Amino acid sequence: MMKTAVQQTTDQWGDKEEREVLTFDLAGETFAFDATMVQEILDLLPETAVPGARPFVGSVINFRGKVIPLADIRLAFGMAATKPTIDSRIIVAELEIEGEATLVGVRTDKVHEVTTLSRAARENPPSIGMRWRADYIDCLVKRGADFVIIPNLNEIFSAKRDAAAAA
Repeated sequence: MMKTAVQQTTDQWGDKEEREVLTFDLAGETFAFDATMVQEILDLLPETAVPGARPFVGSVINFRGKVIPLADIRLAFGMAATKPTIDSRIIVAELEIEGEATLVGVRTDKVHEVTTLSRAARENPPSIGMRWRADYIDCLVKRGADFVIIPNLNEIFSAKRDAAAAA
């Protein structure tokens, strides 16, 4: 399984030495999405609950006339749900799920900036000592004294979708 995680990390970086990302906070941790997948950053919008949906994708929003799922990936990582604040935002990202481009809204505590991360500072998630599933993390990137967590969104959404289908 670790070999797969390493392969995914390598594939995501391709042959690039740097990666432009949008950084944001979730429960006091800094996460990042590839800047190329980000469509828009929104203030919080009215949500419509979806009965029977998994908690981490328990609602939908209207994005430019399209109904898209709104995910709280902190729940996928086992973090506690939090109340929105004045800094809370929704990142609309385009993911490829089962070969199809899919828009997803992701609730965040605060959006920071678009920045460049270096491939040389990248590390695979440790196989032990992590409080989250290692397959949900593409890699960790050292930035100053801290780490930026790059989640593996395809794994998060695929695993949750498969679990919902099996239930």
